[in-house]
Formats: sequence, C-alpha cells, structure tokens
Amino acid sequence: MPLDAICLSAVVREIAPQLEGNRIEKIQQPARDQIVLLLRGSRRLLINAGANQPRIHLTSLLRDNPAQPPMFCMLLRKYIGGGRIVSVEQAPLERVVTLTIDAMDELGEMSRYRLVLECMGRHSNLILVSPDGHVIDCLRRVDFEMSQQRQVLPGLFYHLPPVQEKLSPLTVEEDEFARHLAAAPSETPLDRWLLDTFTAISPLIARELVYRACGSTDSRVEEEAGRLWSVFAAWQQAVNGGEMTPYVLLKDGKYSDFTYLAPQQYGDFMDCREEPTFCQLLDGFYEGREQAERVRQKGQDLLKTVTNARDRVRRKIALQEKEYAQTQDRDQLRICGELITANLYRMERGASKVTVENYYEPDCPAVEIRLDPRLSPQENGARYFKQYNKAKTAEKILTEQLRLGREELMYLESVLQQLQQAEAEQDFNDIRAELTEGGYIRNRGKKQPGFQRVSKPREFRSSAGLRILVGRSNQQNDRLTTKMAGPRDIWLHTQKIHGSHVILCTDGAQPDEQSLWEAAVLAAYYSQGRESSKVPVDYTPVRYVKKPAGAKPGMVTYTTYQTMFVTPEADLAKKLHVK
Repeated sequence: MPLDAICLSAVVREIAPQLEGNRIEKIQQPARDQIVLLLRGSRRLLINAGANQPRIHLTSLLRDNPAQPPMFCMLLRKYIGGGRIVSVEQAPLERVVTLTIDAMDELGEMSRYRLVLECMGRHSNLILVSPDGHVIDCLRRVDFEMSQQRQVLPGLFYHLPPVQEKLSPLTVEEDEFARHLAAAPSETPLDRWLLDTFTAISPLIARELVYRACGSTDSRVEEEAGRLWSVFAAWQQAVNGGEMTPYVLLKDGKYSDFTYLAPQQYGDFMDCREEPTFCQLLDGFYEGREQAERVRQKGQDLLKTVTNARDRVRRKIALQEKEYAQTQDRDQLRICGELITANLYRMERGASKVTVENYYEPDCPAVEIRLDPRLSPQENGARYFKQYNKAKTAEKILTEQLRLGREELMYLESVLQQLQQAEAEQDFNDIRAELTEGGYIRNRGKKQPGFQRVSKPREFRSSAGLRILVGRSNQQNDRLTTKMAGPRDIWLHTQKIHGSHVILCTDGAQPDEQSLWEAAVLAAYYSQGRESSKVPVDYTPVRYVKKPAGAKPGMVTYTTYQTMFVTPEADLAKKLHVK
C-alpha cells in the first residue's frame, strides 16, 4: 500500500524522539530523489521524494554516492549541514512531514530552516524553506504550466498542498457517520464509500474494515446493517491511542504490501509477519524495489547500449548464417565448370545457355547450364570455378566470423545479466569501464574519481566459516578467477547459463558438503537462473579453469568438473552476506 497519512504518523512518532536534538554531520544524495542525513550516533535518516516510493525513516542500508554530489545536495550542505534538528512534525492527517532545523547562516547567526517532505505520489517533493518562509529550492520545481493551483519555485512563499474536502476519520462521531452513510446510494461498495468520505484511509485499510464488519471486501451500502460503525470505532480508538503495529505481507515469500493493522481479508493467500519497527519494515520492503529503481535510473543508458549491441550482433549472425548456408551448395558450381570444360567443342560464343549430359550422376541426365553471352566458353567455365573457390574461401571466413559473433553475443548477454543484478553505483561504473574498453561506449576522456576505484567482489561466509566470493562484472570475474583465487579453491558457475564466477576459498583443504552447497546456491542466485529451480552448477578446483588467449572478459574454459542441481534462495544470500 502507499504510505498513507496514518501509517506515516506512526513512522513520525517512532523516529521523532531519535531525531530531535540530533546534529546533522553529513548530507548525501545517493539517488535523484533520495537524501540521506547522517546524524550523530551512527543514525541515517532516509528521505525519499520519489514518485513511486515517497517516505521518511531511519535506515541501516548503506548506499553508494555519486562521484560528484548533485546541486540540491550541495545546497542542503550549504544551509543545514552541521545543523541541529529541533522537531519532526506531520501536518494533521496529511502526508507532509516537516523537519525544523537550526543552523548557522552565511553571516554566522543561528537561523531556523524547514525541510519539508511531501509524500504525494507523482507530486512528491522535498523543499527547503528559509526562516522567513520563502522557498530556497526544491527537488522538483513546479511552475504555472505544471500546476495552476500551487507553484513551488525559489523565492515564492511556501504553502501547504491543498487540503482534500473529506471528513477526518479520527474525530467523526457515530451520528455524523450514520448520516453520511445513509445518504450514499445503496449500490455503492462500502470500501469505495470509505475512501470517498474520509481522508487518510488507504484502500487496504478500507477493505479490511469492510471485511471485518461484513465478512467480505465487496459488500455494498445496502448490506451494511449497522455493523460497520462498531468496527470503524474500534479502529478509530486504536489509531488515536497510537496502537499501531508494523506488519508486512508476503506472497510466495516475496514482499507484497505492508500495513499497521493485522489484515484478515487475505486468509491463507498471504503470510502476515510482524516487524520490530516501522523503520525496519520500510527498509526491508523497499530494498528490492530500490535496487530495481537504481537499475532503471543509473543503468538505463547502459541497458540500452548493450541491448542495441546485442540486437545488432544477432542480426549480423543471422545474415552470416544465411550466407554460410549458400556456400554449402558450392559443389554444384564446380560441376558446372567441369561440364563446360568437357563440352567446349559443342559451345559457341554468345550463347546464353548450354545443355550437356551430367556424367556425375548415374543416368547421365541432361542438365541446362546458364552462360554469360558476353564471355567465351572458356571464360564461362573459369567463371564457375572462380565462384566455387570464392564460396570455398567464404565458408572458412564465415565459420570464423560466426564463432566470434556467437562469443560476442554470449558476452553481451552476460553483461545484460550483470546489469539486471547490479546492486551499487560502483557496479555500473565497472561495467561502463568494461564496455568502454571493449569499444561499445565512446571514451569520454578524463575519468571521474569514482571510476578509478577498484570494486570488491560480493563476500559471503558459509555456515562452516569459509569465504565465498562472487564477481560483480566480467572484468571482476577474470580478476577473481585468475588472480585472487588459489589453485585449490573451488570455482563454481552455472552450466550453460550466464552468471557470476563464484570462488569457495578452502585454504588448501577439502571443503565440507554444506559450504559447497551454499556456494552453488549463490552461483545460481547470481545468474540468469535466479527465478528457476534445479539450476545446474558446475564446480571444479581453480587449477582446471583457464582463460583462453584473446577471449572476452569473463570467458573461461574448464575441465574435470562435477555438476550439482540447486534452487536459488534469496534468504540464504542475505543470511550469508558479509557487509
């Protein structure tokens, strides 16, 4: 569900005591719509003003930052860097949270700024307001062409978003509730009536209240019979009393939704799990979505570049395969040349065709051979021999080109797999550098500082304490296998499926079966077979893995291997991951 105003109030109630009086030590902007305030006590406050997942909460996840901070990040550092958070307040029943911050201004005097987060879907915004109420700047500038009701631009006075003309669900009395319900058309769905009548109620909560009152989520006003108010009043009392508990809903083991009221409407179709805090709930719920968003934002151009290159190679291979098939008929050209040579005495110059007996077949049938009337009989024969030799040479060249093309296609598909599973900005930097070195991206000249860091592979620790290293890019796969791994370490890779190189570090000893199985599960999880089951994973000591001369990054050959069939497990990857 979206973070509605009531659920947001629970989050604000949870984080306010930890933020008020705390000092802002650093300000980061890891993504276009994200701001992270690093506070004393190793606390990180995430403020997200993205259209799909606006929210505010304390986070334990580490996020990579761009090499150059964006302009809005620099502006926040200028005005509120080193400031102290005075209060964290939410506008009543509105998805607007205001952080009041005391910080030194340009004259060295203490001034009071406001950092306002508006969690309003595609209209979400983060706005820095000066002590006199003017907008200093914001993540998204809203001019008259974008909205005729409210402009948000530097220099204008800041005003709260327009309030919806709906009833407050936390103060409504039974008489008023019954009067509005009686005025509704009898065919109106009860959950729709709740959404249209009251503010700050999400669709999930509306359906839950109707289900608890009527036993079904699709009940209508005419079926209500006075049962809805008792359920509504109990919910109202719980919310007013702050009795809200963070619950996450899982479907097939994956995050599906979250709420502050234990849902009964889904029955056994979804699992309901209580989380320790709302911050931990939001951290876990949005972690996977943030990864997908980072891939979309930071890797979109890389995905487009690699996809176009892959499609171009596919088209090239298709044309070459067609040409190769044509070369397989070249023996007919040689036969025509020999038949012309054997029948020169029967041919005249200027003829466009000749009919001769084909003595290469048992019955010596008559065959018609087309000629070029501009050439002599001898020259026509030589022409067919030349075409035969040309097709023979083309076969050799096309065989090599097809081999190289298929290797390039495999390489580009492996890059696409790595882009889809990239987790940090440095992963994209490594892949971009790899593509630049391979000639797929034009070299832009001077490198940015962020591109000069050597990234580390993903590190895990098996149940028995053995290190497991997983490559993040093809170049890192090469370093991991050919330089970092020892000859007796175990190398793992999915069989005939694009994926990362995985190294089980054994320190020269024989690995236990559990560690080997866990490394195989990680190899399957960080591959194109992530969503499959019974994925084949080959494993062998590193000494049997070789890098062919001139091969594309990440391409190796191996012998003396064994195969294990495993099912990828995301929970195991999280459990074994070393942060």
